[in-house]
Amino acid sequence: MNHLILTTTAQRQLQPLVEDASTDEMSMLEAAVKRTEERLKPYEAAHGMSSTQFLQRYENDELAETLDFAEWIGEFRLLTRLREEAAACREIKLVH
Repeated sequence: MNHLILTTTAQRQLQPLVEDASTDEMSMLEAAVKRTEERLKPYEAAHGMSSTQFLQRYENDELAETLDFAEWIGEFRLLTRLREEAAACREIKLVH
């Protein structure tokens, strides 16, 4: 478990600011996940497989290297990273 201590000299309470920032970040991450999922759909439809299946086949050298596949891999890895960040953000708890 990680801990973070924040301090400020400002008169305004810090907790509402941190809560608002966390909520905003979560909203942005969720929107980014949805946008990325939508960008993956045309690749999956065009090639008749899920992104997970594609990545497995690609990593097993079953598919040739193409620009389309490179873009697909990039989008899929971005989605994975965004989901990990969103999961981490959901786990943040403020203790006072």
